[in-house]
Amino acid sequence: MNIEYESRILEVDKQKAIDKLKSLNASFVGEYNYTRYVYDTKPVRKNKWIRLRSDGKKTTLTFKEFKSKSIDGTNELEIEVSDLDKTKEFLKILGYTPRSIQENQRTRYNLNGVEIDIDSWPFIPTFIEVEGKNEMEVNKVINILKDCGKEVTNLDVQGIYEKYGYKKEDINYLSFKGDE
Repeated sequence: MNIEYESRILEVDKQKAIDKLKSLNASFVGEYNYTRYVYDTKPVRKNKWIRLRSDGKKTTLTFKEFKSKSIDGTNELEIEVSDLDKTKEFLKILGYTPRSIQENQRTRYNLNGVEIDIDSWPFIPTFIEVEGKNEMEVNKVINILKDCGKEVTNLDVQGIYEKYGYKKEDINYLSFKGDE
């Protein structure tokens, strides 16, 4: 399994962040509209889950394990799959049903090999996620961009929702279209 080295900056001014990234000659990678299906493991294990995610072009199936709220607190094992619907059907046959379905919009930049994602999620302020090969890389970029937002955190998305007063059961379906 791989260790994810990532940290976030909350309540970001998106345009200020984009302007700063451009001034640093960061490479624009793309705009993405993600849909995620999040599944509990079987048997259910605390802080472990499966994520099926697609932007319509690339689809991945990932096992995630949250170990701590530190910059290196999440392990993941990710594979690319060719078909979102077939993978959902495969998981259903194995007895998995999604505990949540989530949408988000992402603007991605790359600065010296470090991924910078400006993420918009329903109902909460925009945040930046910085992911790199090690803690030093991540912290360097966080320090450069932290004035674009209000607070640096290592919380995961669920933790960010909880910070804004949402309970786990409140975020079972997250869509920009509202509840359907």
